[in-house]
Amino acid sequence: MDATIDEINIAAAEAWQAFFIYRKLSLKQRADFMRSIANEIEVIGEELIETAMIETNLPAARLRSERARTIFQLNNYAAFCESGQWLDVRIDEANENVNPPKPDIRKMLVPLGPVVVFGAANFPFAYSTAGGDTACAFAAGCPVIVKVHPGHAQTSRLVANAITKAAANHYLPKGIFSHVYGAAPAVGEALVKHQYTKAVGFTGSFAGGKQLFDWGNQRPVPIPVFAEMSSMNPVFLLPEKISNDAAQIAKLYAGSITLNAGQFCTNPGIVVGVDNDDLKKFINVLSEEIKNISPEPMLNAGIYKNYVEKRAAALSQQDVEQVAVSKKESAFNEATATIAAVSAADFIANPLLHQEVFGPYSIIVRCVDMTEMVAVATAMEGQLTATLMATNNDVILHEALVETVKNICGRLILNGVPTGVTVGLSMQHGGPFPATTDSRFTSVGADGIRRFARPVAFQNWPDELLPDELKSSNPINIWRTVNNELKK
Repeated sequence: MDATIDEINIAAAEAWQAFFIYRKLSLKQRADFMRSIANEIEVIGEELIETAMIETNLPAARLRSERARTIFQLNNYAAFCESGQWLDVRIDEANENVNPPKPDIRKMLVPLGPVVVFGAANFPFAYSTAGGDTACAFAAGCPVIVKVHPGHAQTSRLVANAITKAAANHYLPKGIFSHVYGAAPAVGEALVKHQYTKAVGFTGSFAGGKQLFDWGNQRPVPIPVFAEMSSMNPVFLLPEKISNDAAQIAKLYAGSITLNAGQFCTNPGIVVGVDNDDLKKFINVLSEEIKNISPEPMLNAGIYKNYVEKRAAALSQQDVEQVAVSKKESAFNEATATIAAVSAADFIANPLLHQEVFGPYSIIVRCVDMTEMVAVATAMEGQLTATLMATNNDVILHEALVETVKNICGRLILNGVPTGVTVGLSMQHGGPFPATTDSRFTSVGADGIRRFARPVAFQNWPDELLPDELKSSNPINIWRTVNNELKK
């Protein structure tokens, strides 16, 4: 049942009250709370996996892997929270021997306030109730209100109970975490526009993320909406590499395109190459692989419907050719893997072909030469990832393409696949619009904590009144930049 406005108001007010308590907790106390959440999720055991299997159609092995990743994220972000590195502490000590005298200025990040997190359809653990956005917000010192994804509401409830239990064990105020149900857009709008909401985290479709972003900016006081939305994750096949390894690359990408029915934000939806015998070999091998891949169940009927409709729309475009489709019979809610092809000129001229088809679908763009390949890259919108299948010589010879591709993505991959996102400080999971609403930040890795904090400078404060993070003695022993030198 959808939450009422009264229920949303109560959750938001409790989160706002909890903020003034939680933000004063030490970094270690926040980290210990996050580690407790990880433990409580593990305690749920197989009930969590079985519930998620029923709700999402995802296989047990995939869900166990995702649960392990979620637990790792909580522990990993807790450790980075406790390290204090993300606070970006800067200290410039006073100097009265210059003219004019230089004041003492000390800067650090402080939490924004209550964060609304929207659960993702395709990751019931890692991008949902206790996923990366929630973990980052807790690490930053922010209470969290989770808007449940209706596609896995019972799974979300089990995880929410784990968070609530961990909060109680640490004697945290009730408003530190709330769990709000609601399939109606009005629920999301009320949460985003509430005066006590100070930031939003979202993973999902372009339409959904853009709507949240617009609501966030329509408020009397706009707030940041960190939305990961849409990406085709283009792959560029460079001449020397494709000449040497066409068959191997085709087999590699058949697996990436169809992994878990293509239901990843990093699914490679566009492959770009020069139209010659090497590309023909690549297409032939890829087609044979695709024909033998069995259809897989999609997350839910709504996502299946969108896949069928968007695939049909793409294939109906003039001069788009269907070059391969799974020859194995599919049932309702099972996605049939499909490969299409189009000329570069027609691709550039048709914006619909640039749009994500969420599922096991990819379109091959045939270019007349490398100059046209650069033109294709130039015409593309922002992406989470882009991949170059290239030898070292290819990279050196085609600098214009490399620089153009670098300009449109958050993660530039060489000789790999975009599916599979490593959780680490060096990961950038975010790219230029429309991939995300703010390409300066990542939604994977502990660097994502910075999304939910803002800088505050303290000028001429007595040392005893400063936060521990800024005191001259550095009582919590964190890395800080003091007079332009990084030190402990």
